[in-house]
Amino acid sequence: MSDLGNINFELTDEQKEIQLLAREFAKNEIVPVAEHYDRTHEYPWPVIRKAQEMGLTAMSVPEEYGGLGLSLFEEILVTEELAWGCSGMSTAIGVNGLAIGPILVAGNEAQKEEYGGRMAEGQMAGYCLTEPEAGSDVAGIKTTARKDGDHYVLNGNKMFITGGTVADFYTVFAYTDPTQRYNGMSCFIVDRKWEGVSVGKPFDKLGQHASDTAEVIFDNVRVPATHLLGQEGQGFMIAMKVFDRSRPGTSAGALGVARRALEESINYAKTRMAMGKPIWQHQSIGHMIADMAMELEAARLLVWKSAWAVDAGVRNTTIAAFGKAYAADTAMKITTNAVQVFGGYGYMTEYPVEKLMRDAKIFQIYEGTSQIQRNIVVRELFRK
Repeated sequence: MSDLGNINFELTDEQKEIQLLAREFAKNEIVPVAEHYDRTHEYPWPVIRKAQEMGLTAMSVPEEYGGLGLSLFEEILVTEELAWGCSGMSTAIGVNGLAIGPILVAGNEAQKEEYGGRMAEGQMAGYCLTEPEAGSDVAGIKTTARKDGDHYVLNGNKMFITGGTVADFYTVFAYTDPTQRYNGMSCFIVDRKWEGVSVGKPFDKLGQHASDTAEVIFDNVRVPATHLLGQEGQGFMIAMKVFDRSRPGTSAGALGVARRALEESINYAKTRMAMGKPIWQHQSIGHMIADMAMELEAARLLVWKSAWAVDAGVRNTTIAAFGKAYAADTAMKITTNAVQVFGGYGYMTEYPVEKLMRDAKIFQIYEGTSQIQRNIVVRELFRK
């Protein structure tokens, strides 16, 4: 018999405990109020405060700065459970992990201690990269940071910023030398309270209503040079490293939505009768649900591997793109099929699957569209 090495799909006792805690939080704190926040579009502060008490808004902050210091694999276990409850609230809770990413990747000890500590104490943050004319084309951003003595003068508009209206600070990407394109981009930590920082009203979105998304404007904001992350010109590299780590977490959110849709479909198909028997016994429905289960399991394995690679110190760019594209596309397919299983009832807001379908769509768009993930895969395949 060949040696199986260290391949193991069994969670450790500690990982099972973390997963169970997140599952109970989703079941007890998120699910009962998910419909309310979806309907009202209110920011779910009561849920966020409870998540902060458990350290869920500082999962990736190292323990020495007051956070939970979870591995990325442990984070995705938590994220799937939270998104099972409501992906809007999961995104609102998890955005701190994305925002703190540039600081953990490129920050010095003082920066990590201050802003990791602030996050661990309950502050929220936003990740400011996307702009009105630059989403998939990261190098197309227009925001600039001009050096002026021991400060930088920051000007530009950031669009679709998750947590924009509630953030206490932002990690912001801007050109310090626009002539250098990729090599001229830098990253800064910017406090919300500084003069010149303003935030628009939350956008009215198709789904994930419990997560706010807004425009953040920087008008001649004076940023101390001490708030530059790494060195000038390292911004694009920082962003790409952050995405390699953040995409597994986003993908795990898609898993949670898809799993909820599968479970709702199974439960409904057991009780809904047609032609004298439960509809799951009709092959057209049974096979549809079987495909949903198979595709969800395949997506989970890709996402797990993409997170495992980060924790193992293995470059995960390709597998993270695999996981992000496949999990996002699978979530959209499964939630759409869940509405089909429910038939006319699935189209009604009284039943949960229409919300799941609306919430799922964003996974094919943010953190790099499904098309961009395929571009990444092509690039990595032919680079070899």
